[in-house]
Amino acid sequence: MKHNIVDDSIRRSIEEREIETLSEFATKSRYTRGRVREEVDCPFRTTFQRDRDRILHSKAFRRLKHKTQVFLSPYDDHFRTRLTHTLEVSQIARTISRALRLNEDLTEAIALGHDLGHTPFGHCGEAVLNRLLKDGFKHNVQSVRVVEILEDLNLCQETVDGILTHSWGYKPETPEAQVVQFADKIAYINHDIQDSIRAGIISESDLPKDCIRYFSSTPSKRLNRMVSDIVFNSIDKPKITMSEEGWAYTTRLREWMFENVYIDSPAKMEEKKASRCVEELFNYYKTLLKNDLPEETLETVISDYISGMTDRYAIERFSEIFIPKGIQTNKGDEFLYKLIKNLK
Repeated sequence: MKHNIVDDSIRRSIEEREIETLSEFATKSRYTRGRVREEVDCPFRTTFQRDRDRILHSKAFRRLKHKTQVFLSPYDDHFRTRLTHTLEVSQIARTISRALRLNEDLTEAIALGHDLGHTPFGHCGEAVLNRLLKDGFKHNVQSVRVVEILEDLNLCQETVDGILTHSWGYKPETPEAQVVQFADKIAYINHDIQDSIRAGIISESDLPKDCIRYFSSTPSKRLNRMVSDIVFNSIDKPKITMSEEGWAYTTRLREWMFENVYIDSPAKMEEKKASRCVEELFNYYKTLLKNDLPEETLETVISDYISGMTDRYAIERFSEIFIPKGIQTNKGDEFLYKLIKNLK
């Protein structure tokens, strides 16, 4: 049986199913605010499904596998990277969205794209660029720049809004974006605890006793308690929330992690070196290109370039530029053939 590629009955049936089954507060694909440039709709995917796919296939998404989450350039494969963090955020956000009958495709697109603009060396690299750039640097704003300009993915406005507002302090326009805000916090609090225990920086018994009593000392139970709190406090409501008690203990746990792991701990011992790496690269390229571009454009180009680097690429560039190397003779295997010749 032949299929007509312009037949959009599959996509339309998915859109109808969303309208019939999703919550009244969910964002429906058919009623999207659209893209900057109009496009012909896919015959079998909704607009938000296409957004998810575009993000997943982007170069910026692939680079997340070699960007720091908390521990710089970890050699132990079991530590989180920015990519595995993103996948865990996506899983948590999708679970919450499905339970609340929200648009899971939009939620996933936002979650997968929320950290595309993150720098090498995590928040350490972000802090350096924020200090060096006249207009500062925020990874969520850079993530929007990645999808809108650097890779020009032409995403729906709802997806772009969610990427921008995933950071706390912003007001998301959709409940799906609100879900990602919470999922991001829940993910990094829980997986950073696990990584810090693995690194020997803290132990489970070091965690605040009241938080252990409330959430449990078991990682999976603690995560489930946070997710359940959001679900049961947000069912059939336009705003995604946690209970007052649940949010208080989540915030306490986050503050404890800042005091004991994120700031001035063995996990941060290499950050001075990483900061220097980013700053030296920034100054080098600024000097190198100062006659080629106006200063404002120059800083933007350098910011785009450095923020897109992986940890190892930044280290590689730093090494090539600033670390002296021995003279290269290009003799290759000449000595090997000399030995062979001597045996004849």
